[in-house]
Amino acid sequence: MSVEANMPGETASPNQVVIEARSRWLDVPLRAIWQYRELLFFLVWRDVKVRYKQTALGVMWILLQPLLSTMIFTVIFGILLEAPSGQVPYALFVLAGMIPWNYFSSSLTRSSGSVVASANLVTKVYFPRLIIPMAGVLAGLVDFLIVCTALGGMMAFYGVRPTANIALLPLFLLLAMLTAFGFGLWLSALNVRYRDVNWLMPFLIQVWMYLTPVVYSSTLLPERFRPYLALNPLTGVVEGFRWALFGESMGSAAPGGLMFAISIAIAIVVLLSGLVYFRRTEKTFADII
Repeated sequence: MSVEANMPGETASPNQVVIEARSRWLDVPLRAIWQYRELLFFLVWRDVKVRYKQTALGVMWILLQPLLSTMIFTVIFGILLEAPSGQVPYALFVLAGMIPWNYFSSSLTRSSGSVVASANLVTKVYFPRLIIPMAGVLAGLVDFLIVCTALGGMMAFYGVRPTANIALLPLFLLLAMLTAFGFGLWLSALNVRYRDVNWLMPFLIQVWMYLTPVVYSSTLLPERFRPYLALNPLTGVVEGFRWALFGESMGSAAPGGLMFAISIAIAIVVLLSGLVYFRRTEKTFADII
């Protein structure tokens, strides 16, 4: 097998390995990712399968974890502290915030340690390294869809009908995916060199949740302080998710305002910078992992 460097525009023969120089500051190997899509599917399926293997309740934990958290937050914040939730029952209010947050936090946790956990693959097999943290983000979609059925059942129980805005729900899910992927790229690359990231993650996730309007609404803050809350891109995700389900009946701001624009801009910056940093450091993964 010959190894040649082809000029741009030339077509490689089936027996050639083409080596192309990177000329762009943001070089995302979309073609290579598509060629290795079966590996991506395998990594996603492996993550889903291993996560609940040898557990007594199995996939029931997907439903139990957010439902138990919802019960605890409802008692503490909804009953004892009487946190406002508009015209929506507080249990629904919290669960609608927990679902996108749990998806983001679990995806971030998986993707941050994904490269180190796949050390055998990284050191022995060639494939686009971006596939590894990407699989961690995609694997969480299974849990997300299952928990959404529980949310639908709870909405039926309380007699709450979703608004027409629910058609925009996939956009907020996409924003959550891109945000988790962007931060996951940064943390997974840093984790290869600094294993302190593993120890930092639980603390980071816990603090981040309380900085995100999961158990409270952003409307509790004075108008002048809300742009600062929007520096957390999950603010736009969680508030947008609730707005898509309940409209403005729960006191949430509608998308399109300054708060959502800031959250989207931060998410895009994190994603692009994460892609650049990951691509520039991935060539050293096999040497130091």
